[in-house]
Amino acid sequence: MDRKVEKTFKNKLMLKNPLVKETIAEFLGTCMLVILGCGSVAQAVLSRGAAGGTVTINVGFALAVSMAVYVTGGVSGGHINPAVSFAMCLYGRMKWYKFPFYVVAQFLGAFLGAAALFGVYYDALRSFAEGKLLVTGENATAHIFATYPLKYVTVLNEFADQVMSSAFLLLVVFAIFDEKNWRVPKGLEPVVIGLLILLLTSSMGMNSGCAMNPARDLGPRLFTALAGWGFEVFTAGSYFWWIPVVGPFLGGTIGGFIYIYGIEIHHTDPKENENMEQVEEKHELSVIM
Repeated sequence: MDRKVEKTFKNKLMLKNPLVKETIAEFLGTCMLVILGCGSVAQAVLSRGAAGGTVTINVGFALAVSMAVYVTGGVSGGHINPAVSFAMCLYGRMKWYKFPFYVVAQFLGAFLGAAALFGVYYDALRSFAEGKLLVTGENATAHIFATYPLKYVTVLNEFADQVMSSAFLLLVVFAIFDEKNWRVPKGLEPVVIGLLILLLTSSMGMNSGCAMNPARDLGPRLFTALAGWGFEVFTAGSYFWWIPVVGPFLGGTIGGFIYIYGIEIHHTDPKENENMEQVEEKHELSVIM
């Protein structure tokens, strides 16, 4: 009897629409990414380096991406990034009608993730810098949630940074899921993606934090603007905010193009190889006879 009741309850809760399932998965995955990834930044910043630093932040973000992809990959593909979703649609990996749903879910997930992280570290934030929520300076805390450039980096350099890092991100992601290449064993894709994020943040993260994700950056930035840091979060760094939004879309497009037209389309079809081998064998036999 209890099993029947439990089964009925599950059936009532079970979602039937695949798009709704995928949208919820993207929301949850991006929320996880921000809480766990930005949480590694919060721990380092609010402890003034005593409980973390560059290494823990890079590792923390990489693992956050891996865990988020593990949770959502089987449902939505684990994009957790509008630039990834855009590239997937652009190159025929996903239907365009899903794109707005994915993007809205990703931005909302990132916003809620920032709000949750703010709640977790509320007391620490209030005790840091005498309770002031600052965007710039040695006591700044806005960079816990969104990326900001170093003072010497020009706008052009910032944009190139985001384009190139995002290009490498999508180039390798396309390679990971290419069945005709050395495809990663099923179930280990999130691990390899995490290693990719670790590599990118360790090699290209100095200029402005290596966001590579419009939702991960803009969602939390909007939250900080409303939560007390003010709209300086949008004007800081010569209005840097748009670069982590636009740059990854362009970079992802370039990275996908390079992989598809530089590697993927040049794979030989296994059936064609078999036919070629058969033709060669027949030719050899005819010569021998």
